Amino acid sequence: MENILITGYRAHELGIYNNKHQGIPYIRKAIANRLLPLIEEGLQWVITPGQYGVDLWAIEVAIELKSQYPDLKCSILTAYQNPEEQWNDDKKAYFQELMKGVDFYAPVSKSPYQGPWQFTARDDLLLRKTDGILLVYDEDGGEASPKFIKERALKKQAADGYRFISIGSEEIQAVADEESMSQDFY
Repeated sequence: MENILITGYRAHELGIYNNKHQGIPYIRKAIANRLLPLIEEGLQWVITPGQYGVDLWAIEVAIELKSQYPDLKCSILTAYQNPEEQWNDDKKAYFQELMKGVDFYAPVSKSPYQGPWQFTARDDLLLRKTDGILLVYDEDGGEASPKFIKERALKKQAADGYRFISIGSEEIQAVADEESMSQDFY
């Protein structure tokens, strides 16, 4: 696999409203744990839709991994022009800081938000340009926005072998438990 799409929950769907939330490091670590073997196998690009939540935490992980794996590249492909304009100042500053480490950024639609069709066009492009998906989503937690990309990715998997990798709440909890045990040990 050369190009992977990473997406999942929006921050608010997890009850996360700022980057100081204690769960974010565990989500990032779970993503890194899944990315490392893929990078070792030849992964070249991490691509996300750039929405506030899993998408940006994954970009943050990819940027950090670039110091160890300088050939790794990361990209944000948003649905429309300037999605961060609707965000508060802290989220905007976080996004702008991440943009400094991104290798490629583009909106799929050059217009501001006009309708749901922009998300469909973005997802079409993301699925076409990637060899697989790493999805942070757990249906046991109730339906949320990742449901739609999951359905499309599974159809693509059935049709042409698109690789589907998921991270659920149990995996993130295992990372948190492991971190907690290692801190208690020292």
